[in-house]
Amino acid sequence: MAMTLRLSDDEADALRRRAELENRSMQDVARTAVRDYIERASKRDLVDRVLDSELPRYAEALRRLGE
Repeated sequence: MAMTLRLSDDEADALRRRAELENRSMQDVARTAVRDYIERASKRDLVDRVLDSELPRYAEALRRLGE
């Protein structure tokens, strides 16, 4: 799917410099950044869901450990 990504001048300059430094295209660097962001956010969401479901079960033990 094609899309247009509008960046500020500073963002475009930073992306251009990063791409040149890595000898990659700006598109490739941007796509990698999007994939990395989605992966990190997905892992964070999973951890949050597990904590939300499991912490209440151990609330009393955690309270005692905190004393």
